[in-house]
Amino acid sequence: MYFNLELILMINNYSKILFAVFFILSFQLETPLAAQQDGIDKSRQTAITHAIEKISASVVGINVTQLKQQQVNPFFNPFWEGFFPYTRTFKVDNMGSGVLVSPDGYIITNTHVVDNAMEIVVTLKGGKSYDAQLVGVDNLTDISLLKIDDDNLPFAELGDSDKLIVGEWAVALGNPLGLFDVNHQPTATAGIISGVEMDFGLKEAGHVYQDMVQTDAAINPGNSGGPLVNALGEVIGINTFIMTGSNYSYGSIGIGFAIPINRVKEVAEDLKKFGKVERSYTTGVHVQAIDPNMQHYLRLPTSDGVIITDVEKRSSGERAGLQIGDVILEVDDQKINAPKDIIRVIDEGLHKVGDIVKLTILRENKTMDIQLVLEEPK
Repeated sequence: MYFNLELILMINNYSKILFAVFFILSFQLETPLAAQQDGIDKSRQTAITHAIEKISASVVGINVTQLKQQQVNPFFNPFWEGFFPYTRTFKVDNMGSGVLVSPDGYIITNTHVVDNAMEIVVTLKGGKSYDAQLVGVDNLTDISLLKIDDDNLPFAELGDSDKLIVGEWAVALGNPLGLFDVNHQPTATAGIISGVEMDFGLKEAGHVYQDMVQTDAAINPGNSGGPLVNALGEVIGINTFIMTGSNYSYGSIGIGFAIPINRVKEVAEDLKKFGKVERSYTTGVHVQAIDPNMQHYLRLPTSDGVIITDVEKRSSGERAGLQIGDVILEVDDQKINAPKDIIRVIDEGLHKVGDIVKLTILRENKTMDIQLVLEEPK
């Protein structure tokens, strides 16, 4: 039989080519599904998801049993007035959030979360719970430090709140409405940094909220004490309070505030070392308000300010050169019209023992500045 060798070789080459084509096509048909899925999964990962993954293990839920006091109206039932006190004490349960800041169990939270606590239970991601000890509180800044007994714990990286950019991403994590107890992990909400250096002054509860960080990330009851983080997963603030727009509404309307982390770091360091921030100071200076009669009698050019009535011997006031009859017009460049104004300005400045405040005084119709040291009481 006659065979065309050239034809056979040609058919053989075509067969090889077809086999290669089929092999490539079959490979492309089988692998794109996995590759495509992998691409989709990667596209879902953002700076926000990475930040949450980085920080979430260090976020804790806090459950507290507190002692509260309530004023009792003795006129509600006069018959019982002599048998019951004017106040009654009772237990309440409170919840909040916190963030681990060291591998040996130190946790930062808000003072109002753990104030008057009888029992503090901290729950980590995954559900493990601990009885926590209260290391110290600073009521003025609303910052507290807790400690749990364990080691090698996940802890957060603290950022720099002085470098915040309005408009950058922000993520709030914590225990809103007790949801941490549902699945044993923090809830996350995302938004932006809406504002910085927001000053609210001294509030009724005795907390001073100065230089606060504003965010529109949803913050709700239970988020207090939890971290506000940036897109790098660094803690930039401690979530503290929200505005609701109404006394009858408690949910988030996108206006929340966090204590800047740089202030938190400073306070937490004092709490860790000393168990408190020493704010009980003395100056040895006694003052009173100026009324029209005093202004006329002393021939003062103004009724503004307060007048010094006594300067104790060997006090910081005496060392600063203050004298009886000096009129304090300003403290740290803020006008003073009553003795309580001095305390308010010093509190709002978050001053502590050893700090210096500037007094602008009037003496013999001349103004001058005096540097006054806040000294520790002896």
